[in-house]
Amino acid sequence: MSPNPYNTYQSINNENMTPRELEASILTKAGMMLKRCQKYWDTPDREAILSEALMFNQKVWSFFQAELSQPDNHTPLELRTNILNLSIYVDKMIFDIMVFPEPQKLTPIIEINLNIAAGLFTEQDELHLKNAA
Repeated sequence: MSPNPYNTYQSINNENMTPRELEASILTKAGMMLKRCQKYWDTPDREAILSEALMFNQKVWSFFQAELSQPDNHTPLELRTNILNLSIYVDKMIFDIMVFPEPQKLTPIIEINLNIAAGLFTEQDELHLKNAA
C-alpha cells in the first residue's frame, strides 16, 4: 500500500524541519519513486512499483491542492494559482500514465517534483543566510 503523504509529512515534521523543508523532502521522495520506476521499468514487479509511485505522487499533489485552496492560505495568489495549475497538469499526466504506461512519460513529473523541491531548498537556504547576517 502506498504511504500517505500526510503521514509522511507528519512523521518528518517531528524531526524539526521547516514547512518548506518538509515539502521539499516529500517532493523529492515522490520524484525519486518515479525515477526508480524508470530505472527498473523492465522488472517483473514494475506494475506494483509504478502504481505505488503514481499513487504517492497523486496524494502529494492532492495535499498541495487542498492546502492551497484553503481561504486562510497565505501563499501569494499568483504563486498559488501557478502551483494549482501545475497540479492539474501533473494529475493529467498521472492519469495518462495509468492508462498508457511508458517510462518517458514519467520524466516531466520527475522534473517538476525535483525542480520545485530544489527551489524550496534554495529558498530555505536563502532565508537561513538572511537570518544569519
